[in-house]
Amino acid sequence: MSIVIAQLPAVWNVDANLTAVREAIGNTRAGDVVVLPEGMLSGYGDDLTPLAALPPDAIHHAVDQVTKLAHRHQVNIFCGSLLPVQDGWCNAGLFFPAEGAYQVYRKINLAMNERGRLQAGDHLPTIDVIRQNGKVTIGMQLCREIRFPEQWQYLAAAGARVFFYLTNAANPREVDGVWRSHLISRAAENQRFLAAANIAHPDQHCPSMVISPRGEILAELPLGRPGLLRQTIDTDEAANWYLEQRRQDVVSLAYQADKPSTAQTMRP
Repeated sequence: MSIVIAQLPAVWNVDANLTAVREAIGNTRAGDVVVLPEGMLSGYGDDLTPLAALPPDAIHHAVDQVTKLAHRHQVNIFCGSLLPVQDGWCNAGLFFPAEGAYQVYRKINLAMNERGRLQAGDHLPTIDVIRQNGKVTIGMQLCREIRFPEQWQYLAAAGARVFFYLTNAANPREVDGVWRSHLISRAAENQRFLAAANIAHPDQHCPSMVISPRGEILAELPLGRPGLLRQTIDTDEAANWYLEQRRQDVVSLAYQADKPSTAQTMRP
């Protein structure tokens, strides 16, 4: 699998964000899997006040445009955005396949600034990326969810071979290196590849990078400025060695089939 991580600024201007996404996709190749930050289409920040002036129609238009970009360039795109929903707004990760309908994951563990403003999701779906030699199952998580390792283990148990992490992490109050360590731990403890895409921002404290199932950093972008990273991975290197050694007689955490196992699918 050829992964392209785009570290881009995300501002409260849908047109500007969409222009940045178009430029990034213009530098991809057919078959790439592109990972973009949290809030990339809508914009995002600690202060969600600008959300009140964000036109839902502008978000719908941006989603439609990215759907067309995926098809035109024959790439698979993972991209974050605040999305209008029936009860207001949610924080979502969207998967735009090269062909077909897009899919939505709604962030289940909201940040403190999101609570009372955004609607939380209620399940952890997996997403299948179709490749020439078969499908690869993906687990997607957003920003604060890096702090909840049980969610990542759940996705691994549900069949995810690769984790895509979309974040908007630019907080000068965060301790240096902590989020980097979290990323390495989530990859190594689950023996999964992890590709993380953060925004380009002067206060960026979480790196955009690709990590192997052994916890090795395979590639990383410099903090604070826009850039693209390309890395090819062999998804067969993902393993269940540690998952199969869990003492579930003491602590039980397992995938429950009674919940929906795939992301909500939306027609273009």
